[in-house]
Amino acid sequence: MRDAQVTPEGARIRWVEMPGDPRRATRVYLHGLGASAAPYFAASAAHPALAGHRSLLVDLLGFGISDRPTDFAYTLEDHADTVAAALEAAEVQTADVIGHSMGGAVAIVLAARHPHLVGRLVLVDAALDPVPIAHGLPGASGIAAYTEEEFLVGGWRRVRENAGPHWWSTMRLAGREALYRSATHRALGTEPALRDTLLALPIPRAYLRPEADQPLPGAQELAEAGVEVVSIPDCGHNIMLDNPEAFARATAHALRET
Repeated sequence: MRDAQVTPEGARIRWVEMPGDPRRATRVYLHGLGASAAPYFAASAAHPALAGHRSLLVDLLGFGISDRPTDFAYTLEDHADTVAAALEAAEVQTADVIGHSMGGAVAIVLAARHPHLVGRLVLVDAALDPVPIAHGLPGASGIAAYTEEEFLVGGWRRVRENAGPHWWSTMRLAGREALYRSATHRALGTEPALRDTLLALPIPRAYLRPEADQPLPGAQELAEAGVEVVSIPDCGHNIMLDNPEAFARATAHALRET
């Protein structure tokens, strides 16, 4: 485990690092809301199709093994800037960044705000648009339906019930302020919109999605902007866990070295 201070107050981001050939691009894996990078990505990063690169499995501030400051706003921009600080401390440049769900949203903002750090982008069923907010909905939608005070005094228990034991196994590690604020900013989106930011990025980009889902909104516009949209069979939202073989091969193809 490695770490770096990422705020003036001393909060630290931590990551699991897998060694690889220093001549090849470093790979950075970013988890989704309520998750942690190593449980979601370690097996994929070690898959023969993806192994051999220095790989950083980064826990966003407030989640997993990273610090959980209560005086931090946890906007997507804040997450991107603290990841950038960690990558700078790790002497990473022009990395391949693989981001799942909310981690994909953070990756888009990271690429826009810190372009020297991101050479290629793989988004794994990532958040591109604001989402409806209502009690009882899973993930960011349901969390953001509470006020922060309501969430902290008991709403989180109902979220735990909706999340189920698998997701809660990592969600319970998150700071509750971090979980609420991150979910709210994820649900509301950014300005400019994440989708517009992604379309404008001048780097290779791929978007992996479950094949069984409804058609991806704006898929043609993404493809016309150079975003490679790839449908993965036999999986749900957690593509890397549900079909690790197809995920690894699709990611390796997107990051193929020419």
